[in-house]
Amino acid sequence: MNIKELPLLLFLLMPGFCPAAAQLTVKATNHLQTPRARQTIELSAKDLAGLDSKNIETLHVKDSSGNEVLCQAVDTDFDDHHVRDTLIFQSDFAPGETKTFTVSAGQKHSYKISDFKAYGRLNQERFDDYAWENDLIAHRTYGTALITWQGEPLTSSAIDIWSKNTSRLVINDWYLLDDYHSDHGEGCDDYSAGATRGDGGIGLWVKDKLVAPINFSASRTLANGPIRVLFELDYPAFDSNGTKITETLRVSLDAGSQLDHYVATFKGAIGTLPAAIGLKKTAGAKVEYDSKVGALTTWEPMEKKMGMQGLAIFVDPKFLVKQAEDDKNNFAIAMTGVNGAISYWAGFAWDRPGKITTPEAWKKYISNFAAGQTSPIQVSVSGE
Repeated sequence: MNIKELPLLLFLLMPGFCPAAAQLTVKATNHLQTPRARQTIELSAKDLAGLDSKNIETLHVKDSSGNEVLCQAVDTDFDDHHVRDTLIFQSDFAPGETKTFTVSAGQKHSYKISDFKAYGRLNQERFDDYAWENDLIAHRTYGTALITWQGEPLTSSAIDIWSKNTSRLVINDWYLLDDYHSDHGEGCDDYSAGATRGDGGIGLWVKDKLVAPINFSASRTLANGPIRVLFELDYPAFDSNGTKITETLRVSLDAGSQLDHYVATFKGAIGTLPAAIGLKKTAGAKVEYDSKVGALTTWEPMEKKMGMQGLAIFVDPKFLVKQAEDDKNNFAIAMTGVNGAISYWAGFAWDRPGKITTPEAWKKYISNFAAGQTSPIQVSVSGE
């Protein structure tokens, strides 16, 4: 042995030394005895630390047959450098199935438009709308410029619905045509959120009344497809029983999901807070509350007689308090954590696309979704 090689050999033999791997193996298991379509697998920077490449944007995922799997690098913390810190991809799982994938470094991804199944942006051409969508649903919510717009002023932090009858991304085209209240074959805006909570808007529940912020005042896009859109909205301070409260709402929507994931963080008060997550009251709606599942659901007619739709809120049952209502909304009341944050899901389904066409199918979808949150896909990562 060359004497110059001895220090390197001693370093390699040191306890705890683990050389960087060219690829990692990912095992993902569905422990439920039900099929699960388009499940999102998340790998953190810590999970990926064993790779010889530290640039998550250059990582590629392959299935057990060696086929490339669409993946996306996501910035979850919006730090100063906007470095992507999480890798996500999706797969279908049969009941009890385990799948194996590999992750390795390559060229930075060059996506095609057809790869994108999730997207969102701030639309200042319509006075501060933030609009977002995936291949199944679309939403928008309102910025402060809309409050003083002479055309149609609105003060509201509601979540609006845009009903889609296509898997194609439509936000840009619908805004371009500026006729999105009419259905030209792909769906339309057939929902008047107005000054209600709409589909999952949130506020605080103070002395049995809703206290909520006005329109958002700032937005940040953290990730924008092809699999996940992720953004944050800041709201101006509002009064809650003499205390000034601010809210930041983080919103994410993955491809293939009928439900958005929301994390609302209220600052200005100490300790836990009762939050009110709402669904707009609609004439003819069938409303059901299931405290064991953690769900508030409706099945209701569309405004322009375009069919039926289901709306839903899902909250971890251990944070759920009760059902409530006011003149405009049905609420799920839930407690925030001591940091003032609460995580919940809300969304909808339209019967016209043919995927979910009955209230029973909608309730089953929500029940299966809740079961999936209780028993997420179990993931393990090992080096090669």
